Amino acid sequence: MKKNDILTSIPVEKLVYGGSGMATLPDGIKVIIKWGAIPESIVDLRILKVKKHYIEAQIVRVVKPAPFEQTLPEHWQIYGWCKWLQIPYEKQLAIKEWQIREAFHPLKHAIEGTIFHPITPSPETIGYRNKLEFSWGKYISDRENIHDEFRFGFHLPGQYDRIENCRYCVLGDESVNAIFRDIDIFSRKSWLPTYDPRTGIWFWRHLVVRKSHGENGEIMLIFSVNTNYELWNTAEREKIEQYAIHLRESFPHIASVYLLENTGRADIVTGNPLLLLGNPSIRETLLGKTFEIQPWSFFQTNSRGAEVLYSIIADICPREGKLLLDLYAGTGTIGILLAERFEKVYSVELVASATHDGEKNASINGISHIAFVNEKTEDFLPKFLASGEHADVLIVDPPRDGLHPKASKTLLEFHPQTLIYVSCNPASLVRDLTILLESWEYTLTDVFPVDMFPHTHHIETVVRLERHDAI
Repeated sequence: MKKNDILTSIPVEKLVYGGSGMATLPDGIKVIIKWGAIPESIVDLRILKVKKHYIEAQIVRVVKPAPFEQTLPEHWQIYGWCKWLQIPYEKQLAIKEWQIREAFHPLKHAIEGTIFHPITPSPETIGYRNKLEFSWGKYISDRENIHDEFRFGFHLPGQYDRIENCRYCVLGDESVNAIFRDIDIFSRKSWLPTYDPRTGIWFWRHLVVRKSHGENGEIMLIFSVNTNYELWNTAEREKIEQYAIHLRESFPHIASVYLLENTGRADIVTGNPLLLLGNPSIRETLLGKTFEIQPWSFFQTNSRGAEVLYSIIADICPREGKLLLDLYAGTGTIGILLAERFEKVYSVELVASATHDGEKNASINGISHIAFVNEKTEDFLPKFLASGEHADVLIVDPPRDGLHPKASKTLLEFHPQTLIYVSCNPASLVRDLTILLESWEYTLTDVFPVDMFPHTHHIETVVRLERHDAI
């Protein structure tokens, strides 16, 4: 077998974490199926790579759909964010719960008494995202006989040079979709061209929509544009400013409109934000606390799902204590929500802007006993330990790569009563737990899978470790 060979009538056995499908050929060779596999379907595959122990392939034809596969409404589209739309939601939950149990298999001798709780579903399964990013671009292909100078929508999975026009985004609510359609019409009529990343010229680049899910449902719009475009001038800016006024009149929930001066070559949303209209921030409410969201603020993208996640953390956290360490804290959301239970809270985060947002949000909520520390967790922990301070509870919420190796070793030197780990990657979670459990000082008491991202492969997991003498 070699690259581009076609494999016919291959049954898809399961989805592994990351969203890839898995199949087994008659000779026992494993096949990893990229992009869009559905368990129990039968497909034809094109080989992408031949590895020593497995093959990577992509679907070229669905021979027979899975028996549970659902038909989507005509106006729905499948993008990189929502590749599981054709899988009924209850089936999605079952797949994710199984993936978590499978990920913990290497720890089977250390977790015999651990309670694996049923996966907690998202309160909303469509229209749940509070942040969406759309892209403008071109698609020109002589091979496909396509010459499209203006597209506005999403990048296709695995094809970062190709943007598909968006008709309707299932993960955005009706107001977001209505605003998108209005902006689509305006940008096409503006005669300003879409940016070309290959040449670094022309204008329209990205649109970011942020929306709070509180009572007011405030919306922030961020237009990412190349202000180095040769025809960009004061008159064109005034047209966009007038259009922003029109948008706010048409959609009263729009509270902020920014123009982002994005002149870099990389295809990312970055640059200098200029406030065209409204307030510099919008506000979100979680579990009775208020959080201010700026253009660059980190915030969980499923607000109602975040309340479920943080409620689980609150339920398994001790009701009172002297000191809480909130590590990899982002904007300090967890520390703020739990602050009333502790005499002192330290919120430790590397990103300076997130630390600044945390300080502001603590002030908004009248919380004065949180210390926000802008430092790497692995650098902070030894110094804090040397100072003689003691933490009753540690909560860690690291990025996808998990704990820094130095941090995972130092954590146990605190000997906290309770250690809560919030993870967005089961693989790095299990790797870190292997280290944390090897001293046998702690018991892994609970595992809580949480679905924060319906129709995607992403899973959040909350685990609790208790010191043996505290159980």
